[in-house]
Amino acid sequence: MATSEYIPEKGSRKGHTPLPVRPAKSPDLFSASVLAPLPTVLNDVAAILVALVLALVLRPILLGKADGVSGIRHSIGSPPMGVFYLVWFVLVYIVIARRYGLYGHVLKAGGGAHEIRMTAQACLNAGMLLCGAVYMTHNLAISRALVIMLTLSAMISLCTRRALGRLRRYRQYERGLDTRHVVIVGTNHISYALGRQLRNESRLGYTVRGHVLSPGCASPAESLGLHVLGSLDEIRKIARKYFIDEIIITEPCPTDRVIRLLKEARELGIDVRTISGYYNDLATNAVIEYLGAFPLVSLHRNTPRTISMAMKRAGDFVLSLLALIAAAPVMLAIAIAIRLETRGSILYVSERIGRRGRVFHCFKFRTMVMNADQLRENLDSLNERDRVLFKVRNDPRITRLGRFLRKYSLDELPQFFNVLRGEMSLVGPRPPLSSEVEKYELEHLRRLEVLPGLTGLWQIEARQDGSFEKYIALDTAYVENWSFWLDLKILARTAEVVVRGTGT
Repeated sequence: MATSEYIPEKGSRKGHTPLPVRPAKSPDLFSASVLAPLPTVLNDVAAILVALVLALVLRPILLGKADGVSGIRHSIGSPPMGVFYLVWFVLVYIVIARRYGLYGHVLKAGGGAHEIRMTAQACLNAGMLLCGAVYMTHNLAISRALVIMLTLSAMISLCTRRALGRLRRYRQYERGLDTRHVVIVGTNHISYALGRQLRNESRLGYTVRGHVLSPGCASPAESLGLHVLGSLDEIRKIARKYFIDEIIITEPCPTDRVIRLLKEARELGIDVRTISGYYNDLATNAVIEYLGAFPLVSLHRNTPRTISMAMKRAGDFVLSLLALIAAAPVMLAIAIAIRLETRGSILYVSERIGRRGRVFHCFKFRTMVMNADQLRENLDSLNERDRVLFKVRNDPRITRLGRFLRKYSLDELPQFFNVLRGEMSLVGPRPPLSSEVEKYELEHLRRLEVLPGLTGLWQIEARQDGSFEKYIALDTAYVENWSFWLDLKILARTAEVVVRGTGT
C-alpha cells in the first residue's frame, strides 16, 4: 500500500508556512561514487577467500601428494609470496569485473546469464594473469595445481554467490520490496510498451507509478489507458508524493526543458534516463543500458550512500539482536505481569506507515485496555497535541502497569523485532498511523523517505512539545542531515532520556 493512497488531492492550506529548504550537503567520503559498489566488492573478496580455503583442502586430496599443514605449506610456498599472489589475483579480478560492468549501477543486457558469463570470464582472466605473475617472478615453490584449482573454485564460488544474490533480489521484487519507483515521461506507444514490460516483468525490479505529460505532447494517453500523474512542470510534487527514484524519458521534449529537468533531478536525488538517440548532445559517449528490451542512456545518475546505509543496517541488526538477548528476562517478566494484570493479548500490534509508504505491523507491549481503539473517539476533545498528533496525559485507557512501562519506554522493547526484520531502524522518525498520514501536506512526506525508528531527534529534543510543526521540523532535519555519527549521538542521548523516565 503506497502512501499516496492516504494523501487527498488538495493544495496547501492557507496560511501554512512550508518548511525551509536546506541547501544540499556536499557528498562525504562514504557517498563517493568510487565506494558505491564496495559491499559487492567485499562480498566477492569473501567468496575468493572461501575458494582459496577450498582449493587448499582439495589439492592434497585430489593429487594425493601431501596432507595436513605440511601440504598447505608445500602448496603456497613462502607465506609472504603466497599473500602477494592472493592479493594480485583479487585486485586483478576486481579491475576486470569492474571493466565488465559487474559493479555497475545497472547490469548490461542479458540478465542473469550475462552476469554469470561475465563473472566466469573475469575469473579465468584473473587466473591467467596470476599464472603470468608466477612465471614472471620465477617462483618454483608455489603449486601450479593450486593456482588452477583456485581459479576454478573462485569461478564456482563467485558465480554461485551472484546467482543466489540475484534469486534473492527476484524474490524481494516479486513481493514488491526494494523496487525502484519510476515515472515515465511520455504517453506515446513506446511509453505504453515500456510501462507494460516493467509491470509484467517483476524481476526487472521496477514499480511504475505512472506517466508524466511531456511539453506539447499530443499522444493518446486516454486511448492507451495510461495513468497520468501530471505534467513535467509538476515533477517536484510528483517526485515527493510518489517517492520517485528514476525518471525515464520516452517521448522527445525540448532540450532546454530537459536541462531544467536534470537540474531538478540533481536537487531531488533522482536518476534520469532516456531512450537512446533522443539527446545525443546531453549523453555524449554514454553507455547503452538495456532495461528489458529498451535501450536507454543515462543523463543523470544519483550517487547512492551505499556504505553509510550498509553501516546503518549492520548496526541496527547487531545492536537490536544484542538488545533482545540482554532484555529477554525483562521482556519475559513484563509479559507475565501484563497477563496477570488484565486479560487479553500481551502485545499490541498496529498497522504503521514505514519507509516510502509501506505498511507494516509494529509491535508494542499492551499498555491499554483491550478496547482502547474504540474508546479513542470519545477522547478527541481532550487531545493535548495540535492538528495531526494525538496525546492525552491522563489517558483513562492506560493500565496501571502501562503507565510504568510508558514512563521508561519499556513498552517499545518488542520493536527490536521490527528492527531485525528491516521494517524499522534504531534511529529515525517515529512510524505514523495511516490516519495521521491522511492529514499530511506534501512537504510532510519527506519524513517517510527513511526507515522509521525506535528513537529520533524529536524524542530527545521535544518529546513533551505538542507542536506538530516542531515534530515535522525535527524529523525533516534528521532526514536531510543524516549521518552515521548523528545516529550514535541520538542513541547516546536516548539512553539518558530513558533513564530519567520522561515518557508518558
